[in-house]
Amino acid sequence: MTKSKTAKVGEGATVSRDDIERKLREIRGEAGEVAESGRNYAVIAAVATAALVVAAAYFFGRRKGNKRSTVVEVRRV
Repeated sequence: MTKSKTAKVGEGATVSRDDIERKLREIRGEAGEVAESGRNYAVIAAVATAALVVAAAYFFGRRKGNKRSTVVEVRRV
C-alpha cells in the first residue's frame, strides 16, 4: 500500500480551526489549478471544432454551388 500524506495527531494534541482552514485553502488551491488547466483545454477544443465546422461548411457549399451552376453559351449569328 502507499503511504498517505496525513499526519497522526498524538494524544493531547489538538487541531485548531486555523489548521483546518489552512488545509482547506491548500486543497482548494490545487483543485483550482486543475480546473483552470481543464478549462484551457476545453476552450482550445471548442475553437478547433468551430474552425473545422466552418471550413467544412465552406468547402461543401462550394462543391454544391459548382454542381448546380449553369453554363450559358452565347453565340453571335
